[in-house]
Order: sequence, then structure tokens, then C-alpha cells
Amino acid sequence: MRTSELSRPVTEILREAAESAVLPRFRALAAGDVSEKSPGEVVTAADRDAERLITRRLRELLDIPVVGEEAAAADPGITAALHDAPRAWLVDPLDGTSNFVRGSTDFAVMAALVQGGETVAAWIIQPMSGVSYVAELGAGAWRDGVRLRREPAPSSLADLRGAALTGFLSPRARARIAASASRFAALTPGTGCAGVDYPRLAEGGQDFVRYERTLAWDHAPGALLLTEAGGVAQRLDGSRYRPDDERRGLLNAADPACWATVLPLLVG
Repeated sequence: MRTSELSRPVTEILREAAESAVLPRFRALAAGDVSEKSPGEVVTAADRDAERLITRRLRELLDIPVVGEEAAAADPGITAALHDAPRAWLVDPLDGTSNFVRGSTDFAVMAALVQGGETVAAWIIQPMSGVSYVAELGAGAWRDGVRLRREPAPSSLADLRGAALTGFLSPRARARIAASASRFAALTPGTGCAGVDYPRLAEGGQDFVRYERTLAWDHAPGALLLTEAGGVAQRLDGSRYRPDDERRGLLNAADPACWATVLPLLVG
């Protein structure tokens, strides 16, 4: 099956997971539905049930390894497929789990197809609004069938709006970002959901986002959406983002000029 032929069926799979496993539990989590999988990081029955459904259905569509967030939490070795397998699925069954638990609507269901260590297709569903995003390497990015084209960011630093996620940074790095905040029109901590922040950047709602932790299931879908819309997703050394690269540090921006402008203010 060609990559272009996967667009609709994968979107339908993610919608099915959202409608059957995620939305029925929104603001209705039962006792025992939430647990801590690592210090400070929660997982819910919705995450697990959605991932099982998506994994099964994706394998029916294309029988290749599936690297799901919850499966990788139980067995980190499965992430080797991103390096070793010719092709692999990536699945984030509920991006923004902490938001979901708190009752915030900022959560998403995401998947990506990785080939030779590079993301070649991506899907993001925002269940509360029903909006879907799809991107294919070299073929563009789309919101509900409408082509996305990211306009250049403002040329003035004082007009730039963005986000910096500081939770995994050193105190020194956090202090540097805090000291730079007043130089921007806005600098927020982000929404807590890559499946919201990346589309917002691709559509012009913000101009840059700085990440430190870069787990592949969080970033592969959105990074392809952004770059296919005309933005940039680059490591702090200027190399482009790849899901098989496990280094920390990522700066996404509307365009190369914006990236170069904000880098020294957010890194170092």
C-alpha cells in the first residue's frame, strides 16, 4: 500500500480509538483508571485501551512493527524498530494525558509512519473538536482536507509569540529563558500537548516552540506536519529532526529566520 493510500484509513482508525476508548472517559475516569508509570508521569485506562485498538488496526492495515508509547514504557527495547526496521508505526494513543486527567480539552491522538528513520506520514486527531491533521513527506500538510501553508513569522523579535517547555531543563537553562521572556510578545509554557502545540505553530497561532525532551511518539507527527506546512523542526545544532535521533533539544519555528533569531535567547 502506498503512503498516500494510508491517509484516510489511518485517520479513521484514530477516530475510532478516540470515540471508543478516549472520549467516553473524558471527565469520567473511574477509581483505578489512573496510575503513575514513572515519577510524575501518569497513564490512564484510555491510553492503554486506545493503544491496543490502534496497534491492532494498524497492523491489519500494514503489518510492520508498532512502537506505541505505552508498549515502550513496558519494554523500551521496542524503540529499536525506529532504527532497525525498514518501516515502523509510531503511536501516541493519548497525547496530553495529564491534561486529560485534569479535564482540560488539550489532548490528541497521534500516529506516524517511519521509514529508514525518517517520518514519511503523520496523523493528528484532536478529539474534542474533531479536527484532523495529515501530512505526507513531500506532499504537504492538511487540516480536514485543506492545505496548510505557514506564513513567515514577524521580523521583529518583539512581535514573536512562542512557547518554551522548561520542565526537563537545568535551573540555569530555565533562568536564561525566564530572562528572555520579556523580549517576546508572548512566551508561554505550552499547552502540555504536542498534538495541540504543533498544529498551532503550523497554522500561525504561535511562531516557535522550544522542547527539551523529544520522545519520538510526541514529535514525529507534529514535526512532519510543521515542515510540510513550510516551517522548520531542527535540533539545537541546526540538524533537522528525525525520530530515530534520541538526542535532547529541539527548536521548531515558522521559518529559518525566526529559528535563528530565537535560538540564542532560548538555548545556552
